[in-house]
Amino acid sequence: MFQYNLKFQRKFLSAAVIVMLFIGVQNTYANFYLQEELNYNMYSGEILDSDSKKPLVFATLTLEGTNISTVTNTEGTFSLKIPKNTVQGNIAISFLGYKTKIVPLNELRPEKNEIMMDMSTIELTEVNVIVPKSAEGLVRETFANKGENYFKDPTIVTAFYRETIKKRRKNVSLSEAVVTIYKAPYDISKRDAIQLYKARKSTDYSKLDTVALKLEGGPFNALYVDIIKYPDYIFSDEDFSKYSFSFDQSTRVNDRLIYVVNFEQHNYIDEPLYKGKLYIDSENKILRSAVYTLNITDVEKASRLFVRKKPANANVWPTDVAYRVDYREKDGRWYYGYSNVLLEFKINWDDRLFNSVYSMTAEMAVTDWEINTEKSTLKAREKMKSRIIMSDEASGFSDPEFWGEYNIIEPEKSIESAIKKIQRQLRKSNSKNDSTAL
Repeated sequence: MFQYNLKFQRKFLSAAVIVMLFIGVQNTYANFYLQEELNYNMYSGEILDSDSKKPLVFATLTLEGTNISTVTNTEGTFSLKIPKNTVQGNIAISFLGYKTKIVPLNELRPEKNEIMMDMSTIELTEVNVIVPKSAEGLVRETFANKGENYFKDPTIVTAFYRETIKKRRKNVSLSEAVVTIYKAPYDISKRDAIQLYKARKSTDYSKLDTVALKLEGGPFNALYVDIIKYPDYIFSDEDFSKYSFSFDQSTRVNDRLIYVVNFEQHNYIDEPLYKGKLYIDSENKILRSAVYTLNITDVEKASRLFVRKKPANANVWPTDVAYRVDYREKDGRWYYGYSNVLLEFKINWDDRLFNSVYSMTAEMAVTDWEINTEKSTLKAREKMKSRIIMSDEASGFSDPEFWGEYNIIEPEKSIESAIKKIQRQLRKSNSKNDSTAL
């Protein structure tokens, strides 16, 4: 088993990947939860660029005047559930670099909505006049102002989490959950707590050859990408000087100017750090979004950081480690809205001609929240463990209406196909069991 280098361990936002010898097949399915009363209207469709007709990935849809939200998937599609007693209202769709689109609720169809969004243009002369002198100074100011710009109150957040493991392009493990996050104010160091409300999981070990990959940490992988709440994972006081910062072409969200700041580690820094872009509101110095990757030039160091166990006759290398976080606004305050983690690994076998390539994706979207006015907390037994492995159990995929009234991230086509296949297998299995019982 690899041992962590503690100097590097604290910098990584993802927990370890476990690569272990295949032992057996888990094939137990059960639905532990009762179906909630369906008391909502469902709207689905896709968000597209008005000119190119390309899908807009991770666009945010929000019912105005409420905290109900969802995001589009990597194919630009969405599903949004609205309480039936809400018959009037507007859906606001926002995407970085585009004008926010307002769509009246009564204009949406239950299915096949196509919503076009227009790019927001910006004059270069305007940018040249108002860009600050120091990109690094802007980033430092943004993090220093988090107590003024982000939620000061403790909040109780409802979020949807999805975790997928693929062997090349085939899904071999699916885990989904609705979680409740007890989120601490942004201006204090107290860590957030997560309670698992409802989950379903399935792993097809027949496609995993002789190894099984497991992602340790579950929803915590996505939660810790909230770099405003957890800046020490990437921009600690010690690490700030290890980066160089520069301005890129600015953009807009609606009529608000957004500075784009590039960052990457200095050439003389040997340890693997990050490279990416920060999208900062020019007026109030608010981080709206961040997209970045890990430097994996030294694959041996990266491998020691991520891999806990592996077969003796195999080498495991990360080939891509990428992160994204988006923030949303409510009444002048900002909060964590969505994050995504991508981990890609290659396994080279000593006695095989071909290697194996696996990718793991963990994403989480806030779908509702409320101020924690009672300042209630979770008991120790209610808290999800930070080293949880979501794919260790398999349950719930037998019920296509499993999520009830909860908003979720619409499944991609490949995930949707995998879920349908699981459901068909379960129906066949149940039919055989019923025949045997007779």
